[in-house]
Amino acid sequence: MTWLTWRQHRAEMLTLGLLVATIGAFLLAVGLQMHSLFPGGAGQCVGVDVSETCSTAIRRLNEEHGYASKMLNLFSLVPFLIGAFFGAPLVARELEAGTWQFAWTQSVPRMRWLAVKLGALGLATAVLAGVFSAVITWYRQPMDVLDGRFGADAFDLEGLAPAGYALFAFAAATAAGALLRRSLPAIAIALGAFLAVRVLVAGWLRPNFQEPQRLVELVGADDLADPGNPRMSTGNPLDWTIATGYVDSSGRPLSLYDSVAMYSAAQKEGVKFGAYLHERGVQQWVEYQPAERFWTFQLVEAAIFGGLAAALLALVVWRFKRRVF
Repeated sequence: MTWLTWRQHRAEMLTLGLLVATIGAFLLAVGLQMHSLFPGGAGQCVGVDVSETCSTAIRRLNEEHGYASKMLNLFSLVPFLIGAFFGAPLVARELEAGTWQFAWTQSVPRMRWLAVKLGALGLATAVLAGVFSAVITWYRQPMDVLDGRFGADAFDLEGLAPAGYALFAFAAATAAGALLRRSLPAIAIALGAFLAVRVLVAGWLRPNFQEPQRLVELVGADDLADPGNPRMSTGNPLDWTIATGYVDSSGRPLSLYDSVAMYSAAQKEGVKFGAYLHERGVQQWVEYQPAERFWTFQLVEAAIFGGLAAALLALVVWRFKRRVF
């Protein structure tokens, strides 16, 4: 069965392996240049008072490698490609070609056939996604040290999350293929499910994996206040800022309309906005997730997508047991 699995899916394995290798070679070539900007490591350039050498390196990093975030965003679908191209034909190929009547009536029982296929291709999915994540993590290391790992171009491509995404795509494509009996429609359905769940988890669930921490302080008279975005720092540039705002002296949240009205009043009086807020006891607040929660959040997100993958694969097993084809 292992040899048969390789023979049937070697085209997908070689193609996806080449894709990951190509991405790795490209990032290695570009990443070596970026890493060379920080001979002693980017960690020595963290903080307010940095050397002129660090300032030059950071400036060159932004100028010469500022495209990295946009480029890495293009790679966010790679885990889907890895999982879907393994999963979609796993069952659908036999159903499309009609070979299931032969393949599942031989000496190898159909449930063993399914178990070997799911195990081998699921393992290949996780390994390729893990290699992809490792390459991205190495490439982004200077940016992670300076900017943190909670941004979408870091969190979604590093750590355990890509493997979870790929396994979910694998399971979704396998289930869709078993239900639709066609590979290409299965990939389309899996893509829709993948994007919907990713958006839901990243936009709604992820910020609340743990209760956000909150800091509140009085607006300083010399603060460069902004009516639309309080410039309040958590003290650690690597933290993930979720939301900011103002409250009046009684603790009532101020809307954007309230802030703009106060800004206009400050301009009419000819005083700085920060001083105007300070005189009225206005406080600014920030909700954030500390940088040290990165791996906890990675574990939670990987568990969510891994659990969804397990549920979808259970559906496939149930369908096989009922012989509904």
